[in-house]
Amino acid sequence: MVAEKNSYEKLIICIIWICITNFKTFDLNLLRVLDALLRERSTVRAGRRIGLSQPAVSAALARLRLSLGDELFFRSGKTFEPTQFALSLEVPLRNLLAQLEELISGSDAFDPAVSEARFRISGADFFAELLMPVLMERLQGMAPSMRTHLVNMVPSKPFEALTLYDVDLVLIPDMDLPDWAEHQRVLKSDFCVIARSGHQRLASAGVRPGDVIPINLFCDISHVLFSADGKRQAQGDEALARIGRERRVVMTLPVFSGVYRVVAGSELIALLPSALARHVAPSVGLDIFLPPVNVPSVQIVMAWHRRMNADPAHKWLRQQIAELLDDLENAPELRL
Repeated sequence: MVAEKNSYEKLIICIIWICITNFKTFDLNLLRVLDALLRERSTVRAGRRIGLSQPAVSAALARLRLSLGDELFFRSGKTFEPTQFALSLEVPLRNLLAQLEELISGSDAFDPAVSEARFRISGADFFAELLMPVLMERLQGMAPSMRTHLVNMVPSKPFEALTLYDVDLVLIPDMDLPDWAEHQRVLKSDFCVIARSGHQRLASAGVRPGDVIPINLFCDISHVLFSADGKRQAQGDEALARIGRERRVVMTLPVFSGVYRVVAGSELIALLPSALARHVAPSVGLDIFLPPVNVPSVQIVMAWHRRMNADPAHKWLRQQIAELLDDLENAPELRL
């Protein structure tokens, strides 16, 4: 936080210096160009972002270099790299521009119908199945020019995607977050057991869809496990360990879609979020059962960098996602 504060003060000093020395000739729109270049690391993509041609962006960069007394960006092979000075301005500049936009236009002036904002959302493929289709349906009706990209970042700490990968929102299990992050609870997910329709061992044991699978059978049948990092324990294993039991995990996969497709084509079973299981079961040929132990629900939160708190487009998108996930959590057809 101290480093961010110092960078913010450095940016303010730069702007004051500009205003004192050449206010009449400095175009404050150049700050938008600098922000776009820091986001895109390309004069072509930066131009597309703010509606300028590549030559216009290059000319603006030349003026920025002269005004700020720094090279700002340089070529390194095929890449376009920022200087340390430019990097030190990235976060405070973005925050300042958001504050200026709110000051000048006010959040109430945001019109999603004409917005061309672009957002990167980090989350598991659970959200590709259950959020993105309904989000796109809503955007097509309310914000047809807004663009959204779902990415599945797996850094050592999920919230690092907000600072290292230019991600605007992350959808993750509730956890301790850094003090620069804001969050909102959006979905509580419980779990069920999935097996392919007509699973031989379950049928032979007289276990019908909707029944609780006996614990001996549950532990003896081979499992496939959703695990982004290949760990062989996840939801339910702690509850089993408390009673001295464990399941036979023979495969892990980093995506939920892989888990339920393996189950649909084999004699393996899996724990899966109930909403996702209900959604895909009819189309891929799955039956749904209850686990023999209480598998704790997972609270999902939507997290973002606090610098985006007041950004009108960001606030609007957060509201849409929260509403859609609330609808999902309360949809009777997707609950057990």
